Amino acid sequence: MKVFSVVGYTKSGKTSTIVELVKELKLRGYKIATIKDIHYEKFTMETENSDSYLHWKTSNDVVFASGLNETYQIWHRQLALEEMLKHLNADYVIVEGMKTFPLPKIVCAKSKEELDELVDGTVFAISGIYANDNKSYKKFKVFHSKKQAKDLTDIVEKKVFDALPYPEEECCKACGFTCKEMVEKILTGEKTRADCVLDRSKQLTIKIDGKEIKIVPFVQNTFKDVILGFVKNLKGYKKGKIEIEIDE
Repeated sequence: MKVFSVVGYTKSGKTSTIVELVKELKLRGYKIATIKDIHYEKFTMETENSDSYLHWKTSNDVVFASGLNETYQIWHRQLALEEMLKHLNADYVIVEGMKTFPLPKIVCAKSKEELDELVDGTVFAISGIYANDNKSYKKFKVFHSKKQAKDLTDIVEKKVFDALPYPEEECCKACGFTCKEMVEKILTGEKTRADCVLDRSKQLTIKIDGKEIKIVPFVQNTFKDVILGFVKNLKGYKKGKIEIEIDE
C-alpha cells in the first residue's frame, strides 16, 4: 500500500484537502483508506454503558461492534501505524496528522510562518488555507485543494510510494539511513523504494502474539544460522520451512 500524510495545525485545511484527494483518487479507480490521528485524551467512539461499551470495558481485549450499516473494532490501546496498516486493504492510505512520522507529506497551513515550522525533507506538496492567496512557497508549488484537486492528485501519484517497514529506530539504518532520511531521498530521486533492505528479502520472521518484530538482515542471518545449527542435528530433520512456537 502507498501511504502518505496530510499534516498541519488546527483549521489549516487538512480535512478539506483529504476529502478532495479521496474523491479524485477514487475517480481514478483507486481503493482508498484514511486514518485520523486524534490527540484528545478523552476521545472515544463509545457511549458509556452501552452494550458494546460494557463488552469493551470487561473484555480487556478487542471487541467488534457489528451493526446493520457499519462495523468497527474497539481496542484497549493505541495502535502503531504499521499495526493499523495490516488491517487495511487499499491502494492508497491517507493519514491526517502524525507530523513527525517518517511519511511523505502534504503540509496544510494558514501562513508562511506555519510552513516555516512544518516543512522538511519529507514534504512533497503544499495546500490548505495558504493556497487561497499564494501559488508557491520556496521550491514548492502550492495547490488549492478544490480548484486544483487533479493537479495535486497527479503529484501524489508521482511521489508517493509503498510504505516502509518502519522498524524501531535501533533496528533501522540497515540501508545506511533512518526511515525519515530514506523518505527524503526517495522523494528527491536519490534512492528508490527498493533501496530499503529491511523487507527486501526475509530469511527469518519472528512474531510475538501475532505482531511481527522487525529484524535487520544481519540479525536475521545470525538467528537463522543458530537455529539451523541446532535443528540439523535433530532426528527427522529435512530441508524445508521451519516453524518454532514458544509459550513464555
